[in-house]
Amino acid sequence: MAKVEVHSFFTDFDILLFKSGKHYKLYEKFGAHPIVLNGVSGTYFSVWAPSAKSVAVIGDFNYWNDHQHRLFVRWDESGIWEGFIPDAKEGMRYKFKIENHHQVSTEKADPYAFYAETPPNTASIIKSIANYRWKDQDWMGYRQNKNGLDKPYSVYELHLGSWMRNAEDNSFLSYQDLASKLVKYLNKMQFTHVEFMPVMEYPYDPSWGYQLTGYFAPSSRFGSPHDLMYLIDKLHQNDIGVIFDWVPSHFPSDDHGLGYFDGSHLYEHPDPRKGYHPDWKSLIFNYGRNEVRSFLISNAFFWLDKYHVDGLRVDAVASMLYLDYSREDGEWEPNMYGERENLEAMSFLRELNQEVYKNFEGVQTIAEESTAFPGVTNPPDLGGLGFGMKWMMGWMHDTLNYFAKDPVYRKYHQNDITFSLTYAFTENFMLPLSHDEVVYGKQSLLNKMPGDEWQKFANLRLLYGYMFTHPGTKLLFMGGEFGQSEEWNFAQSLDWHLLQYKPHKSLQTYVKELNQFYKSHPGLYEKAFSQDGFEWVNYGDYQNSVISYIRKGHDQDNDVVVVCNLTPSVYDNYDIGLPRQGKLKQVFNSDYKRFFGSGITNSRAVLIKDKPRDGKKFSATIKLPPLAFVAFKIV
Repeated sequence: MAKVEVHSFFTDFDILLFKSGKHYKLYEKFGAHPIVLNGVSGTYFSVWAPSAKSVAVIGDFNYWNDHQHRLFVRWDESGIWEGFIPDAKEGMRYKFKIENHHQVSTEKADPYAFYAETPPNTASIIKSIANYRWKDQDWMGYRQNKNGLDKPYSVYELHLGSWMRNAEDNSFLSYQDLASKLVKYLNKMQFTHVEFMPVMEYPYDPSWGYQLTGYFAPSSRFGSPHDLMYLIDKLHQNDIGVIFDWVPSHFPSDDHGLGYFDGSHLYEHPDPRKGYHPDWKSLIFNYGRNEVRSFLISNAFFWLDKYHVDGLRVDAVASMLYLDYSREDGEWEPNMYGERENLEAMSFLRELNQEVYKNFEGVQTIAEESTAFPGVTNPPDLGGLGFGMKWMMGWMHDTLNYFAKDPVYRKYHQNDITFSLTYAFTENFMLPLSHDEVVYGKQSLLNKMPGDEWQKFANLRLLYGYMFTHPGTKLLFMGGEFGQSEEWNFAQSLDWHLLQYKPHKSLQTYVKELNQFYKSHPGLYEKAFSQDGFEWVNYGDYQNSVISYIRKGHDQDNDVVVVCNLTPSVYDNYDIGLPRQGKLKQVFNSDYKRFFGSGITNSRAVLIKDKPRDGKKFSATIKLPPLAFVAFKIV
């Protein structure tokens, strides 16, 4: 058996950057890289383990013998162990066997592995990802024009393991299967983006992917790295942007993972008040350690660089920002100013966003941040965190609470549906109806709605119409587009059989046409994050439970007038104020019969009268269908 040969991918400058927390492409250095050295095929291995006494590579190439291939520790006190192993070939499994100074040995998966065994197995797999031939050059060239903050952004959030399964045996669809079925479906439904819940390798299915052990490895449940690249490639060739959920907030303590990696608290903060998450029973990264910052930012770069991902939705940002998150008094320590913000995490997030936007054109970062932390989407040089967008959790909670109420009581809660506009432009908000709202007894979106079957579907159409015309970008979890009846279950497919029933099929048609309507009306997206893009007509008609507003783009001709009737009553003669004369032409109506509505409509353009109303100089009289949103243009 050939011995380990001395070899290094690291220059002195690499080491300097790594130790200072400024190396953002560590995936080109660490891990397992198949190479030919002096005419011999093998693999170069390297791992960061500064507290280790010895590090051996065990795997298929040495019958998992820990005496055969021990790595060399670098002389520069970087804590990096490395070496070239002949005959270690692509496709072979391996782990690092790390002995600490207490003579305790652990077998660890490679933190930088590009591929891993399918759970419950936990070994890393030697894999080259360099030779995939991308065909999305067109998309990458004009991506900045599709993915900007003044462009339509309608996101379909998806869990790979449960969107659809093979009917015969309930097995997963592969990345290759999804490249056909999912791409075709998203094209049909007219979504602009798809957001994948975590695709990185994770050991425990009920975690939905949010407890990662393979940060650089796409889950082998669904295929190989090249298979995932193929899926993304196909999405891009069809002008669909790809967002990945990314989890820098915590990681599991599984024996083969990052926890206590080299016999010390290497990746996690050593103080359990900062390094242990009580809600998720998981470990929290040490954001103040330079090498850990390099690991995390390199991971973000990796998916944007090697997988052409167009955006990262950063999970659980609030848990990173606050030292007292889910902790009682005495369970957390204030920062140097005696306050509760985690200064190291804030610094990390600012650096992450600065470097991502500096190095990748046309991408977005999106924060799942559930508090009123100021400036999440403000630039770092103005004191912000630098995200492109932030989930509007307050809008989601208030809106779902409102829609759950029987319409007879809604007039007493008008403020719940209008309050979001008091802060809608303080951040660049994305409106999320996500997976978190349809699990753990919260019911499906359809079954949150009150009333009989007709009213439930009418309420849901109204909710979506209000959402798509409210300032901000949009996100809808899979199944919501056709009225999934049951709560989301990660262990099975969505209930696609429901599409044989008219209400569900009609709702799917509605969401498709709502996406088309949104994408074709610049007034709904050009000024999504600007006060200039929104004007109330009337938010105070609580007696009728009606709200009306105008959405504006760069051109006055693109203005969209929106009226929402939040009750089952029909208003045959409803007056609304308008800013200018002309005719009011209906351009969308959630009550169309093809949407399972009642068919009450404004079939002809309505003359705008020289009669003041709602603080406007002019007005018009329209029909308002029950539980419906209606959109007009002034022509």
